[in-house]
Amino acid sequence: MLEARSIALVGASPRPGTFGQRMLEEVTRSPSRPEVHPVNPRYAEIDGRRCVPSLDDLPGPVDLVLLAVPDAALEQQLALAARRGDRSAVIFGNAHEDPADPGASPLRQRLAAIARPAGMQLCGAGCMGFVNVAHGLRAIGYTEPDPLPAGPVALVTHSGSVFSTMLRTRRAIGYTLAVSSGQELVTAAASYIDYALELAETKVLALVLEAMREPDELRRVLARAAERDVPALLLTAGRSATGRMMVAAHSGALAADDGGWEALARAYGIHRVGDLAELADALELFAIGRRSASRDGRRDPARPTGIASVHDSGLERAHAVDLADDIGVPFAAISAATRARLAGLLDPGLTPTNPLDVWGTGADTRSLFTDSLIALAEDPSVDAVALAVDLVRELDGDESYRLAVLDAAAQTTKPVVVLGNLAGAVDPDVAAQLRQYGIPVLEGLRTGLLALRHLLDHSSHPRPTAVPPASAAHAEPSRRDRATALLDADVTGGAPLLALLAEYGITTAAALQASDQAAVLAAGESIGYPVVLKTADPAIAHKSDVRGVFLGIPGPAELARAYADLSARLGPLALVCETVPPGTELAVGIARDPDLGPLIVVGAGGVLVELLADRAVALPPVDERTARQMISELRVSRLLAGIRGTPAADLDAVARAIASVSTLAADLGDKLLALDVNPLICSPCGAVAVDALAVPVSALSTDSAGRCQKRT
Repeated sequence: MLEARSIALVGASPRPGTFGQRMLEEVTRSPSRPEVHPVNPRYAEIDGRRCVPSLDDLPGPVDLVLLAVPDAALEQQLALAARRGDRSAVIFGNAHEDPADPGASPLRQRLAAIARPAGMQLCGAGCMGFVNVAHGLRAIGYTEPDPLPAGPVALVTHSGSVFSTMLRTRRAIGYTLAVSSGQELVTAAASYIDYALELAETKVLALVLEAMREPDELRRVLARAAERDVPALLLTAGRSATGRMMVAAHSGALAADDGGWEALARAYGIHRVGDLAELADALELFAIGRRSASRDGRRDPARPTGIASVHDSGLERAHAVDLADDIGVPFAAISAATRARLAGLLDPGLTPTNPLDVWGTGADTRSLFTDSLIALAEDPSVDAVALAVDLVRELDGDESYRLAVLDAAAQTTKPVVVLGNLAGAVDPDVAAQLRQYGIPVLEGLRTGLLALRHLLDHSSHPRPTAVPPASAAHAEPSRRDRATALLDADVTGGAPLLALLAEYGITTAAALQASDQAAVLAAGESIGYPVVLKTADPAIAHKSDVRGVFLGIPGPAELARAYADLSARLGPLALVCETVPPGTELAVGIARDPDLGPLIVVGAGGVLVELLADRAVALPPVDERTARQMISELRVSRLLAGIRGTPAADLDAVARAIASVSTLAADLGDKLLALDVNPLICSPCGAVAVDALAVPVSALSTDSAGRCQKRT
């Protein structure tokens, strides 16, 4: 498909301005010069080429069929192409129909059912097609730049609008392959990525995706990109709540929205971007900029480093500091020697620091900015240096900024960029000149800083290794059998579930179940006061919401009174637990993603789980190193580290607990829809699970249409 040597254009037309005419014009511009066969019963000839009435009139199969026909004709034309042995097709139309028979399969399903058995690849439906710049093939129906800039970026996007926007941007972004894959009825993003990684010219992946299709294949190719050290930039849109939001477990709610994408990005070192502006800045930085001054493109993650910037405005410098602090971009702590060197350059009253404001009298601007940039670049703690100016059109013709950044770039091997504040103010001519010399011009302060953060992350983080899907292949059979029996018996909480967690190495609070006052009092005596009393009704997922938890009960009389109240309101089933010393509360759990399977979710626990929605998500297996990284991303990490004189929690114990939950996910991922360990109380003494909730897969049934329904 992507290197087609023969192409049939169904719906080709000579009429100017029509889709069929543009499609033919674009294909014939292909530098690879494929055989082109117009197909349309209305014409005998188009632009000097013989036009046949039907695909059946061609002498043999073709590599690629472009279907520029109404949706109502798609099924017939694709079936004809499949019967002839044509190898692939692009479906530009949306493939929509209003079926006369409501029980009939949708058109899109029928099209896929035609192509798959025939071994046909399908681009679309609802797509713009593709341009294989590296091979010289244009399979599109809309007019795009000709020639399309060649470069190291492979773009795969579900959106046709994004496809055109990225191809027509005036940025320094060149492509090996650009694909608008649309609905991906047959051929999914992973296949295009796999092809792009075969091209030696592909150095960066740009992915704009709404849905995760063929997740196992996607994981394989992303692992391959990571092994090749090809940065992948990902912009996602759309949310899937299938199954996850239908359960009572907090882990399911926390992992909803885009938890699967977050976990995928963590596993394979993918750089997630928030919008197209950030994507463009990051792509330009990776496409034409230097990635690192180190020989292998990586730096020592133990060495504290960051960026340095030179400004011509004190206010804009302060604004940059504020933004960088908000989004986690570190400024390098420069040495005393560098500060002394800068002091010798600056006008009186200016402070030699990073970021640096150099504007004083404005004298000898080129030399001042050049020398300042070089001084910062030569500091060992600086990984990348930015000339942070607005780069507006200079009405007096002054070229000091352009020349200064070129001078500096010529004298350092470190990444050098221009960091603008406002895209609309950047002088496009000056920006184009700088880009020709490999100087990225980042056109927004926030997006540019984020792009630099992606660069720092890529050069400092170890290359990720392939993360296999969670599997029970190495599970301890007896432990897994006991756990499976619990879930099959609909045991979803209480003392048995805490005992299961203990089998997996998670420290748990002592707990005994009881169903009458005598048993409750006996449990309190056995555990030792003070104790905690909770409802054990399996239908009550969140006990505190219904006043189903009594803390710090000091003795049997108080326990009896608490049980009388609890049983009268919520039933006789109760759980008596030991009192655990206070600490920061986390929620650690498992949520089942419909595409990726089990996810490990870590977040703020207790009552904060819903208030903060503070979480980190990862694919299992999660080791202790990854667990610590997840902890560091939480807002409650500051509490775990200890603030205002409070002692720090035992983070090693917390990481071990998270890794143990990951082991449980590997054993029982096919049995669990969700699991909550909440709260996990984290203190200097360790990490203790005091409550847990399991939601087995059997808790969901399906309706007649195959949609998930929560079983009651």
